[in-house]
Amino acid sequence: MASIATATFADRLAEAVERKRSQLVVGLDPRLDLLPVELRGEAVLGRAEAANAYARFCCGIIDAVAPYVVAVKPQVAFFEALGGDGISALERVCHYGRAAGLLVIADGKRGDIGSTARAYAAAYLEPHDEHEALADALTVNTYLGGDSVEPFLQACRLYGAGIFCLVRTSNAGAGDVQELTLSDGRRVWQHVAALVGEWGADLIGERGLSSVGAVVGATVPRAVAEARKLLPRAVLLLRADVARAFTSGPASALVTASRSVIFAYRGSTEDWRGAAGAEAARLRSDVWSVSGW
Repeated sequence: MASIATATFADRLAEAVERKRSQLVVGLDPRLDLLPVELRGEAVLGRAEAANAYARFCCGIIDAVAPYVVAVKPQVAFFEALGGDGISALERVCHYGRAAGLLVIADGKRGDIGSTARAYAAAYLEPHDEHEALADALTVNTYLGGDSVEPFLQACRLYGAGIFCLVRTSNAGAGDVQELTLSDGRRVWQHVAALVGEWGADLIGERGLSSVGAVVGATVPRAVAEARKLLPRAVLLLRADVARAFTSGPASALVTASRSVIFAYRGSTEDWRGAAGAEAARLRSDVWSVSGW
């Protein structure tokens, strides 16, 4: 088995959290109808123009929030919807985020088997032709089982990447599968959590955290507390500031905020960059306080 890269994703994350005193991740979810008017007018001219507007918007948000966050999380689907132009814009945004000193978590929820999974891992987590990987970490759909996750784990081992595995999501239909009861009395998502813990056991860095994290819907507080017990070494990726998630250390959970930050200007007298920065600063302080560190 390949050895773990010198600087694991979890260690890089923990260093950033402690240095910036922040557990905040800003999601980059550009939507044409919500863009500032100066960019919306450009975006309606065509797909290439829309992709450029998305990139300009996301890079402007990165500039505004960089002092207050440890990572940005581009939602891949919004860029993919614009075809090749959108993929180029996604690459531009990811590189810009890394140049700003932030970790980049690609929110693609990828999951497949065999050579397809390997291709996804290569696309997002592996360096190419002396260029850095597109992202530091990727969200991964675990519900196809271990063979679908292994290529992503290999990227973690070889290149210091990270993944966030879907464990208990907060969407309305999550209970259709994830809350079903198994013969041993556990829920399906609890079984998946145990698997995630096993997958990440050989990827624990010097800070005691694994580069295999978990996506847990914080709108289900019970699930957060149970996930924390089941995954003491995993970084939990949440959508709300739940204190019980941070009991394994200040970097053991990340809180994601998307539209409330990037579109904060819609309820503010400030311009879109200033409003995003102010909201990110407020949330950074609130989350750090709630985390208890």
